[in-house]
Amino acid sequence: MVSFLSHAPAATTDESLIDAYSHAVSGAVAAAHPAVVHIEVRGNDAPGGSGSGFFISPDGYLLTNSHVVHGARELTVFLADGRKLAADLIGDDPDTDLAVLRVSADELAHLTLADSGAVRPGQIAIAIGSPMGFQQTVTAGIVSGLGRSLRGASGRLIDNVIQTDAALNPGNSGGPLVNTRGEVIGVNTAIIRPAQGICFAIASNTARWVVAWLIKDGRIRRSFIGVAGQNVPLIRKVARYHHLTQETGVLVAGLEPNSPATRAGLLEGDIVLALDDARTPAVDVLHKLLTGDRVGERAIVTFLRGVELRRHAIIPLEMPARS
Repeated sequence: MVSFLSHAPAATTDESLIDAYSHAVSGAVAAAHPAVVHIEVRGNDAPGGSGSGFFISPDGYLLTNSHVVHGARELTVFLADGRKLAADLIGDDPDTDLAVLRVSADELAHLTLADSGAVRPGQIAIAIGSPMGFQQTVTAGIVSGLGRSLRGASGRLIDNVIQTDAALNPGNSGGPLVNTRGEVIGVNTAIIRPAQGICFAIASNTARWVVAWLIKDGRIRRSFIGVAGQNVPLIRKVARYHHLTQETGVLVAGLEPNSPATRAGLLEGDIVLALDDARTPAVDVLHKLLTGDRVGERAIVTFLRGVELRRHAIIPLEMPARS
């Protein structure tokens, strides 16, 4: 009898913990699900598709993935209360895989974008969406990792991506990943097949920045110099001779005609080392430096031509909007 009694408190504690977890998840879902929508898409050349999204304001702005709505001819949003509304595409940014839509309605339930900088590995993460067309599907897990990088459809890296083991499936894309307060910590965007429990969400801080610009301008302004590059190691003797602290650079594998790089005198075979005072050890680093505020602004590009170190002036131009 003594041995049975000694196990009773542990069992009670386990049940209490499970109940607390259950209440935390169900409470977050109750708070968040009225703002989550199912999106159906009809494209110009494709039969269409579907995804998820969620309202971020009471006047009809909603957030989803770019890959869900890019190239859409017609967008229909199905609300949690059963309403079916037409939606307009306000802005689309394939480089971060985010897009903003708007429907004509007021006083809508909406979600708050939390500070993803405060998210910690191990905390509860809850995904809500419409996988395989099953609306208002909920999965729960934890934040598995932070600061991941994910290559988007445009080829650029998306930084500060949240990894979670909350199960995602086709159709979850664009739905919210929320904390136990029902606040959005990420926008569900990708899974790795056939791996199980490796799913990704665009961090809410990234989403907040992108949303502001998409609502204001309809797109994100970025600059370009017209170089097709690849990462290459530097010859050690050359690096030591020029007192270079980096071990890699960006090889100019191709140049766009009449581009800023061509006008600056760069040639195929040059190795780009820096833009102004910022080193460029990799193509992705160079992409990050080419922000909208560099458009039309004179910069200095440092590069190797053979064993010779050169510095030329360059003026990045605005990257055309993606069709």
